Amino acid sequence: MIDEKVGVEKVLEELYNYSMFGIKLGLENIKNICEALGEPQRSYRVIHIAGTNGKGSTATTIERGLIEAGYKVGKFTSPHIVRFNERIQLNGVEISDEKICEYFLRVKEVLEEREIRGTFFEVTTAMMFLYFKDENIDFLVLETGMGGRFDATNIVDSEIAVITNISLDHTGFLGDDIYTIAKEKAGIIKAGSKVVVGDSQEDVARAIEDEKDDYTDVLKKYRDVSYRLDTKNYTTEIELQGRKYSFSLFGNYQVNNFLCAYEVLKTLNISEDVIERAATKVSWPGRFEVAGRAPLLILDGAHNVDAAKRLRENINLSYREDEVVAIVSVLEDKDIQGVMEEIRGFTDTIILTSLADFKRGLKGEDLLKYTDSFQRAVVREDIDEAYKEALSLGKGAVVVCGSFYLLSKFKGR
Repeated sequence: MIDEKVGVEKVLEELYNYSMFGIKLGLENIKNICEALGEPQRSYRVIHIAGTNGKGSTATTIERGLIEAGYKVGKFTSPHIVRFNERIQLNGVEISDEKICEYFLRVKEVLEEREIRGTFFEVTTAMMFLYFKDENIDFLVLETGMGGRFDATNIVDSEIAVITNISLDHTGFLGDDIYTIAKEKAGIIKAGSKVVVGDSQEDVARAIEDEKDDYTDVLKKYRDVSYRLDTKNYTTEIELQGRKYSFSLFGNYQVNNFLCAYEVLKTLNISEDVIERAATKVSWPGRFEVAGRAPLLILDGAHNVDAAKRLRENINLSYREDEVVAIVSVLEDKDIQGVMEEIRGFTDTIILTSLADFKRGLKGEDLLKYTDSFQRAVVREDIDEAYKEALSLGKGAVVVCGSFYLLSKFKGR
């Protein structure tokens, strides 16, 4: 028996060391691992979700609807914000430290026997598949890591494939135009999959139709949807087909995520009553997360231009630029200038902090050259100092954004 606390720290350290093998897009390793484990990914019904943004919100809404309907549900998402355990959840409860140790060792044994040099994500994915098989779940709500076609999750035979939306991200791996990226994400579509799409761009439609003619574009199907944003409670009040849903995730863009989840749940014969109850219970940390009220403290990954734009739209609903201060760090492989331009759209004051202790992370001083348009830009490499500086300004809102790694560091301080 492994000592749970000491054991999980050592196991996670070893697991993170697999990151040295980088990002490997391809299915050979994961197929070999899962073959040795008895094909655990074939033990349950799968809803597979790809897209640039909105995957986690959509996945969590589907998960909550299925739980509310009485099903036993596994969910796999990434990245985590504070704890690795967040990635693998059973009926909304994170995997235990003890189970992490157990399933890592079982997968590691296969790696050694078959001499497979797996990546962090491949190993984690295999652990998840096996854990949920042993837990005898009904449904797996499965989010891709990156892309789709060659993502390690893409060895499932999904009942429903969801493409939330497409924008430019991970261009070094997936392509540098919408059609090419959509083509990669549409690679999760299988012959027997029902397909749900939350993006009506022409290039996205073309990529989907390359895979399957028959699919549901929720933006067209539910074009009569109406909604309002409740800026007091930070909920999204949605009216759809004569019924009202109080959705606990906030933002214009969350309507599209809700519609994707709604269509999936309706396809699975989940009733409107169940969906209505589930909508009020959805929680997705790090996506316009209200973490404090005086001043308003917002935590948002906003790690690409599209996500940063959506954050800007939310903040602009209630605050002027001079009422907001942002604490920011962005990874080196992102569109830093584009993200900064969106952040400048909701604040004139920015505090840059360090993510140099993370792979692909930068120091705050490395980001200064992108802040010419800000009225005030300062560097506080230490996250505690950055937050103290933000509070000292007496603004109405503090926004921590730019990377999920930054949110992890902020929450763990």
